[in-house]
Amino acid sequence: MRLLSTAGSSLAVALAVLASPAIAQDRRGASNDDVHTGEPIVVTAPYVRSLDILGNVSVLEGDELARDIRGQIGDTLTRQPGVSATSFSPGASRPVLRGFSGERVRVLTDGIGSIDASNTSADHAVTIDPLTVERIEILRGPAVLLFGSQAIGGAVNMFDRRIPRKVPADHVHVDAIGGYATAANDRNIGSSIDVALSSQIVAHLDGSWRKTGDARTGGFVYAPDIRGDLLHLAEHEVEEGHLDEAAELTAQAGKRGKIDNTQSETWTAGGGISLINDGGQLGISIGYFDTNYGVPDRPNTEHDHGGEEEEGGHEHGEGSVTIGMKQWRADLRGEVELGDGFFDKLRIRAGFADYKHTEFEGEEVGTIFTNKGVEGRIELAQSDRGGWRGASGVQYSHRDFDAVGEEAFVPRNLTDQFALFTLQEYTAGPLGLEAAARYEKTSVRAQTVGFDRNFDSFSGALGATYDVFDGAKIGVSVSRAVRAPSAEELLSNGPHIATQSYEVGNPNLKREANWGAEASFKIKTDAFNLSLTGYSNWFDNFIYSAATGAEEDELPVFQYFQRDARVYGFEAEASARLAQIGGFNIVGDVTADMTRAKIKNAGLDRNVPRIPPLRILGGIEAQSERVDARVEVEWTDDQTRTAQFETPTDGFTLVNASLSWRPLPDTKNLTLSLSANNIFDVEARRHASFTKDYVPLSGRDLRLTARASF
Repeated sequence: MRLLSTAGSSLAVALAVLASPAIAQDRRGASNDDVHTGEPIVVTAPYVRSLDILGNVSVLEGDELARDIRGQIGDTLTRQPGVSATSFSPGASRPVLRGFSGERVRVLTDGIGSIDASNTSADHAVTIDPLTVERIEILRGPAVLLFGSQAIGGAVNMFDRRIPRKVPADHVHVDAIGGYATAANDRNIGSSIDVALSSQIVAHLDGSWRKTGDARTGGFVYAPDIRGDLLHLAEHEVEEGHLDEAAELTAQAGKRGKIDNTQSETWTAGGGISLINDGGQLGISIGYFDTNYGVPDRPNTEHDHGGEEEEGGHEHGEGSVTIGMKQWRADLRGEVELGDGFFDKLRIRAGFADYKHTEFEGEEVGTIFTNKGVEGRIELAQSDRGGWRGASGVQYSHRDFDAVGEEAFVPRNLTDQFALFTLQEYTAGPLGLEAAARYEKTSVRAQTVGFDRNFDSFSGALGATYDVFDGAKIGVSVSRAVRAPSAEELLSNGPHIATQSYEVGNPNLKREANWGAEASFKIKTDAFNLSLTGYSNWFDNFIYSAATGAEEDELPVFQYFQRDARVYGFEAEASARLAQIGGFNIVGDVTADMTRAKIKNAGLDRNVPRIPPLRILGGIEAQSERVDARVEVEWTDDQTRTAQFETPTDGFTLVNASLSWRPLPDTKNLTLSLSANNIFDVEARRHASFTKDYVPLSGRDLRLTARASF
């Protein structure tokens, strides 16, 4: 019996239904038998039977996941089409999909939210260690709306085996991965074991550990604007006779190599147990996540005529900021086979988490954030009736979020969300039709400030696909998505020392509404794959945070605004077999993506902040049964389309190479990989990052990874 991925993946199903079918392909594939050109892989919605997906879905697993894995999920996914990362620091990086992040991208574990605070601020880490993940699915396009209104930009769904889905064939199954990387002295290891306690009961244990030092960059630590400000400040110090201070500022402006306070240490542990038989399955799990990481300081470039200048960064504490984060989490997944009636499966998925993180200023406790949350869904999947199939369900989530401390910037708040959804698909020959709808009721309450608002939202989408000829499909979809503002967007008002900003919300924000349209063309042959996707979104009351140019408590003020906006772009992928030389198949591939975003309201025509620029990544790979070798070049354009008070970002070109070896004959159970990233040690910055001007990407990084499965 094929394993059904998530019991509560109704929202995931919607992704497949609206965009069309439920199959995706890895950009370079995962199987040597397919020469990495993309054998279809069933994704989150297993009961939708179409054999390819119109919506743009990427799958990362196996050796490719082991090669790309980093400490945070955002940095792990940046080679995928349409994906950038917030890259706040090596210890905190969240995915940016089609220019969207935060409250417009859902990060899921097996279909349920991560239940942390990573969506509320870029300095907050995602509480999922990629070392414990066996598969990642990146879901984009209008169909992901049924993951929730917070998935307008897309969703990242990560799968582990903490709740086992099958009985190991040999009664015991072990996975292990470990590695070392030079750019930050990164040491990491993760492992898991599944044990069949009986023919129907499976137990699971897993754990991981990672420790890094300060990251090293290939060029200047500080961007040109900051370097210029520091040198200008040094000139003032010289004029005032402060030669030692001037020398320190000049040295700081020329700082290269080590990025101070970017160290991190993370460890996780978890276990689960499942009952699995022909009638379905039921499993539970518990997990613990613990991380400590540094938050780099932005240098102070303001001239202090009193002579008490702090060149090290923020002035609110005695030392650099670090974050200590912990989460306990429990999950449940169940599935019942209902027979041959109108509904053939019942699925349930639920998760509870108790999350806490502390922002330290030197040795002093600054602000403590807590989040206790629960999320669950129940769905009924329909059996196929002459080409008609679908699913319907209910979802509920509760969030109790609090910030305590002198610099707590948001009051304690409660958010409750209830949703009903349905999705339907009908196929007739080469034509496929899809429809989905979601009703959502959201309440946000903050008793200490007398705040209580409720939002009703209706979202939906329609799509059509057509098989032009064997292996080729075109499709279009339109969607309407409505999102309630989050508690942070509504209620923030105070200094947030980790982001080194003063954050101001707007309690009068309206619902954000979006009309979206998407068109795709896909073709797959034995020797060639091509995928083209174009999308456009028209927003009413688009919510965004932008610098105002003002300061409070010696921190720059970032305020939430609401304007109409348009976001549009494209993603393109192609791969082809180029030649066969000896025992190697030579495969080439190229990926390109671009997003543009404009604020358009009352005569305004401004750029949305932190939008990634045009990027092109091309590679050539030699593949065989036991050895794969790859060289790739990633070119990122300058980003000069900046928002007010936002600095431009220089483009860069990275050259990477990797070599994978499977030393055991007739098996792929052991893979040794060596990769060299940013071979020419160039200075590179991601425009989507809040900290890009003082936290560049790592320089030359040699990585050795071993992955075993038996």
